[in-house]
Amino acid sequence: MSLDPGIAPFEDLRRGYRRLVRRRLAALAGLLLVLLSLLALDISTGPAPFPLTQLLTGLWQPGALPLEQRVILWQVRLPSALLAVLVGAALGLAGAEMQTVLNNPLASPFTLGLSAAASVGASAVAISGWTWTLWSENLALTVGAFAGALLATLLIVWLAWRQGAGTGTVVLFGIALMFSLESLLWLLQYIADNDALQQIVFWTMGSLGRASGTKVALLAAVLALAGPWAARDAWTLTVLRGGDEQARSLGLPVERLRVLVLLRISLVTATALSFVGTIGFVGLVAPHVARLLVGEDHRHYLPAAALSGALMVCGASVLSKSVVPGVVLPIGIVTALIGVPMFMLLLLRRSASAHE
Repeated sequence: MSLDPGIAPFEDLRRGYRRLVRRRLAALAGLLLVLLSLLALDISTGPAPFPLTQLLTGLWQPGALPLEQRVILWQVRLPSALLAVLVGAALGLAGAEMQTVLNNPLASPFTLGLSAAASVGASAVAISGWTWTLWSENLALTVGAFAGALLATLLIVWLAWRQGAGTGTVVLFGIALMFSLESLLWLLQYIADNDALQQIVFWTMGSLGRASGTKVALLAAVLALAGPWAARDAWTLTVLRGGDEQARSLGLPVERLRVLVLLRISLVTATALSFVGTIGFVGLVAPHVARLLVGEDHRHYLPAAALSGALMVCGASVLSKSVVPGVVLPIGIVTALIGVPMFMLLLLRRSASAHE
C-alpha cells in the first residue's frame, strides 16, 4: 500500500536521519575498537615488551607471571596506559565543550592558558620544596598544578560572568593569560635551583611516568561525574552551536550555561593536567577530528571528542616508547609533534571545503 503523498517526504526524512545516526554510532564504535587495540599495544610496548599471550595471561591470571613481570604490568604499564586514555578523554571532552560555549575553533585548555597555569602552580611547589604525602605518594606537585589550573579557569569564568564579556573577549583574555603565565614560568625557572629546575622542566614536557592506581582512580571518578553531566547538556550545547541569539530565542539561559560548562571544564582539565603535566594540542585537535566524523550533534560529538583525545594520547604513548629504542620520550613532546601537523591538515581540509 502506497503512502499518502503528504506523508512520504517525512518518511524519507526519518529514514535518512536513522541512516545518519547509524553512521555516527558506527564511527563511535570504530573509534572505540581502535582505542582498545592501541591500549593493548601501549601496555605491550616498552623496554621490556609483553607478547599478547603473556599480556592476556597477566591480566586474567596475575599469579601466573613471574614477580618481576607482574610488578611491571600492574604497577607500571597498566596505570600508565589507563592514565593516557583518561587524560586524553578528559582533554578531548574539555576542548569540545570549550569550543562550543566560546564559539571559537581555537579554544582549548592549552590555548586559554590552563596548561600554563598548571605548570606555574607545580613550579611554585617545586621551588618552595613543599611536600604533601597521601596514600604513600607525594602529591604536592599535583595539588599545586590543580590549584593553578583551577584559579586560571575561575578567573576566565569571572570575566565571562561578572563583566558580561563576549566569547571573543574571553578567548583573547585567555590567550593573554597564557602568555603572562608563560613569562611567570620562565621567571620561576630562572630563580629555581638545580633540583627544582629539573622538576619544572620535566613537568612542562608532560609525562605519564608519575602514573599510579590512585591517580587513575581519581581521574576516572572525575570523568564519571563530568561525563553524564555533559551528556545531560548535549541538547542545549547543540543549540548553542547555532549562536547565542538562537539559543536565547528558545529560552535557554546562555550566560548561566556558559559559566556552568566552564566550571565543569575547569574540574576535568585541572585534574587531568595535575597528574601528567603539560600536554598540548589534544584539546584543540580532538574536537575537530570528532566534528569531521560525527558532525555537531553533541550526543555523538562529545563522546567522539573524548575517544579522539584518548586515541591521540594513547598513540603518543606508544610512539614515545618506540621512536628511540630503550628511551621513553616525554609525552608532551610527542603530542605536540603529532598535533601540529594534524591541526594544519584539518585547517587545509576546512579551507578547501569552504572554497568548494
